[in-house]
Amino acid sequence: MRARPRDFIYTKDDLFFATTSYLHPEDRILAFLRYIPDDEGERSINGQKYSKVDSEQAYNFLKENYPHYLYECDNTRVEMMGVPLNKIKTILKPNERLKELKKENSEDPLLQKVILVADTFHEEASIPYDSMGISGSILPGLYDPKNSDIDFVVYGLSNHRLAMQTFAKLKDNNKNGNFFSIDDEYWEKVYNKRIKDSTLSLDEFCWYEKRKNNRGIVKGTLFDILATKEWNEIKGVWGDTRYEPMGFITVECTVSNALAAFDNPATYEVEDIKIIDGPHVEIKEIASFTHTYSGQALEGEKIISRGKLEKVIGSQETYRVVVGTTRESLNEFIKLKKSPTTPL
Repeated sequence: MRARPRDFIYTKDDLFFATTSYLHPEDRILAFLRYIPDDEGERSINGQKYSKVDSEQAYNFLKENYPHYLYECDNTRVEMMGVPLNKIKTILKPNERLKELKKENSEDPLLQKVILVADTFHEEASIPYDSMGISGSILPGLYDPKNSDIDFVVYGLSNHRLAMQTFAKLKDNNKNGNFFSIDDEYWEKVYNKRIKDSTLSLDEFCWYEKRKNNRGIVKGTLFDILATKEWNEIKGVWGDTRYEPMGFITVECTVSNALAAFDNPATYEVEDIKIIDGPHVEIKEIASFTHTYSGQALEGEKIISRGKLEKVIGSQETYRVVVGTTRESLNEFIKLKKSPTTPL
């Protein structure tokens, strides 16, 4: 039974989980609780109402009602959520949902926008329809037609880069008229929600976000271009790699490969390492578990990063810097060595 990030799992207990990993233990699929049955819920499907839950609500709900979805992870040594295989009723897949929407030819304006995005990426970037999908609330059918965003999935890291390049070309283009940049007011709200220290100024944050081209507006609706690996890009098996925390480290380096910079986690292969603060070990990559530092740097750019140092124990022993080890990511960052000043 296979599942990858952006898939949803519908369980025999009438719960909807979002898959969080490419690799899974033998007895369960790693996933995070997203929707629970609720007679007062604002979203419904097949006559059942549901509510969306945040992280704290999800853990409290499971601890109180369904503790078998929680377990102590050997690899990370923390309590995690995972759906036992015998509790899975259906795995909902974004690419299959997109196929359904194309066949249905719905008159729902939100669903029509999903098809518009898919058709555009197919026609402008030659991305196969099988390599695209729709996740988020639209995947299980628990969306709000007027207020839901579009979580658009592109399979294959190279395809994902093509999709972002296509959006960059089409946004704010009068001839196209469908795709637009996000305004500064929205980015300021995101900044105030995410940044809780002085690691990035508002101007810096906006500069980075605008150049990423992974988020935009399609006919008035916010959409994200989300990356998920194709099956043949997924390597390894659960448990073949362990991570040992070794304190914090600050490094200066050059990004050699950023193709997976929007993956989960976002990863950057790096070279020319200079240790600014911390143990002198050989760093191979920087990984980010926070959206703020996904797509933060491009190949060839010199960056400074601070995060938790981890020893990667697998077929060979290496080290990586992990950014986003706490929700607030205080004093953890990835940014260009030279502060960005060019307006976008």
